[in-house]
Amino acid sequence: MGSLGRWARVAVAIALGAMFALTGTSHAAASLTPRQLAGQRVIYSYPGLTPPQSLLDRIRTGEAAGVIFFGENISGTQQIASVIAQLDAANAASPVKQPLLLMTDQEGGKVRRLPGEPTLSEKQIGASADPVAAATQAGTGAAQNLKSAGMNVNLAPVLDVYRTEGDFDDQYGRSYSKDPAVAGNLGKAFITAQQQGGVAAAAKHFPGLGSATADQNTDETAVTMNVPLQELRDVDEAPYPAALSAGVKLVMVSWATYPALDAGHPAGLSAKVVRDELRGRLGFGGVTVTDALEAGSLRAYGATGPRAVAAASAGMDLILASARDAAQGDDAADAMVSALQSGQLNEADFTAAADRVDALRGSLG
Repeated sequence: MGSLGRWARVAVAIALGAMFALTGTSHAAASLTPRQLAGQRVIYSYPGLTPPQSLLDRIRTGEAAGVIFFGENISGTQQIASVIAQLDAANAASPVKQPLLLMTDQEGGKVRRLPGEPTLSEKQIGASADPVAAATQAGTGAAQNLKSAGMNVNLAPVLDVYRTEGDFDDQYGRSYSKDPAVAGNLGKAFITAQQQGGVAAAAKHFPGLGSATADQNTDETAVTMNVPLQELRDVDEAPYPAALSAGVKLVMVSWATYPALDAGHPAGLSAKVVRDELRGRLGFGGVTVTDALEAGSLRAYGATGPRAVAAASAGMDLILASARDAAQGDDAADAMVSALQSGQLNEADFTAAADRVDALRGSLG
């Protein structure tokens, strides 16, 4: 890959230097190549039980932020711990001196990649005799389980507020409650306990999939949530302030389209949703992460590269290249490099996103 022009690099360095002076925090982006900078925003995946050499090489050269693990990558805790040790060894040679983001979906109940805690689903927690205690135990158990395998990010909890029995969230027990206040309180308890255990939490799927019917799955097809703005904010978004007050480190944004906020784009490709609603109205300052980049809901948005660029342009920090193909991560990063060099992606925004990811990684050291 080529490099940014001299004056572009000077401008970025000046901007980052000013930010350093104001905040007193480290801004590693200033010393990175364009490909390394783009790599700080990509979470890779791979097929089977053994990571490919290409992924190890990307990590070793500082061109990947982390890895997401799925069921096909895991035959047991000891096996995946051995894989993670291999990834960490590659990362030790990286010029980016931060821990990798090593993540999975360990929500509880039916949605678990590792055996063990949390065994209760969110619905079971919400229906228990002491829901707050159960949510706290689930968060503690999730942290202990992931840390035992060497992981440091859990793409949980789900903060969707389901509407009817058997709908998209409820059919798998993925929602705490029909009551947004209950969902917020239990999500906060889970987040607090898990993050106290050293594993970052990701609240999802902003601004909410609770109104989705059983067959409205963004992994498979385009989904539109025709929810009035007041209901969207009073019900679907209502659990998020509690999560933010708990210091949740990541928020995953949905691939559904919400006409009340932006009729023209799925949420994760919408600056109105990401920048205006999540960051502006709710004040979230942490790391935003996409849902699966290969989702069927994005068929109208081209291949991996254009999707990644559109998500980055909307304000998404981390691109989840989760097709179980390391080449998808490369395609995402390469496209972002080209968009950055052409001016399609704003340099200041790009480096600010990389810095948020860097801060997250540093917090998990």
